[in-house]
Amino acid sequence: MALTLAHPVHSELLIKKSRFLGCVQPVAGRAEALAVVEGLRAQHPAAAHVCWALLAGGQSAANDDGEPGGTAGRPMLEVLRHQQLEGVLATVVRYFGGVKLGAGGLVRAYTDAVAQALLRAQKVELQRMVTLRCRVPYALEGPVRRELQAAGAVLAEARHDAQVDVAFTVAENAAPALRSRLNDLGQGMLAWLP
Repeated sequence: MALTLAHPVHSELLIKKSRFLGCVQPVAGRAEALAVVEGLRAQHPAAAHVCWALLAGGQSAANDDGEPGGTAGRPMLEVLRHQQLEGVLATVVRYFGGVKLGAGGLVRAYTDAVAQALLRAQKVELQRMVTLRCRVPYALEGPVRRELQAAGAVLAEARHDAQVDVAFTVAENAAPALRSRLNDLGQGMLAWLP
């Protein structure tokens, strides 16, 4: 069972005069993660490093941002993996305090910044979503929309032509029951589209 985070959580560590600002947050994918990292760089222009690790969409990535190779991004990524997280970005902004920490000290500092944030993070089960499409007569559009809303589905598109083509996303585990209810509601007038 993959977990994600309900909302961003921050941490702050002071180690030998260096300040480490950690954050773990849910993200949809790499593009969103890179936008967050760029935002942090703009927000902290005086920071020495903005290191990050990402687990999202079955992909992983890590960046040391100038720290010695393997001392920041990769250890942060391992903390996320150990927690069985998915769709999560970990970032640590470092303000250098003038005292070198050595490779071991850097690994501990970056992993601690992420681990401290994760201690306070609310973890939730990751809901896999599916997109479904159906075609209904105009008379059924309202009842179908109400059924979608009751099921927590998100309407993506409603195209009006001779009939109404409805596209929506719903949690994968709720899809079979919703499909069955919509079939009952449609009484043979609802057609599923590829």
